[in-house]
Amino acid sequence: MPPVDCTDWERVRAMTDADIQHDADSPATAAADWEGAVLKQGGVTLGRVRARGPNKRPPKEQVAIRLSPDVLAAFRADGPGWQTRIDAALRDWLKTHASDYGQHTN
Repeated sequence: MPPVDCTDWERVRAMTDADIQHDADSPATAAADWEGAVLKQGGVTLGRVRARGPNKRPPKEQVAIRLSPDVLAAFRADGPGWQTRIDAALRDWLKTHASDYGQHTN
C-alpha cells in the first residue's frame, strides 16, 4: 500500500518566501552549516561543499594545455594538488631558462 500524502498543499501554495524562511521546520542556515556537506542525487555523490579562503597571491590564469600521458600520470599519481605541482615545476624550470625567453622571474 503506497504511503498517504498528508501534506496540506493548499497551505503550502499560499506560503510566501518569507513564510518559508521563518517556518520552524526549515530554519535559516548559515554558511558554517554547509561546511563539509555532500551533494548526492540517486545515491551518487555529485560534489562536496568546499570553502575557499581569499587568494594570498594574484589568481592563476586558467588555460588548456596538452601534456604527454606519462607526464600527466606522474603528477596525478601523487594525488590532489597535481596542477599546483606542475605550476611549481614550470616555475622552477623558468629560473634557469627565463633569460632564453627575455623574462624575469620573481
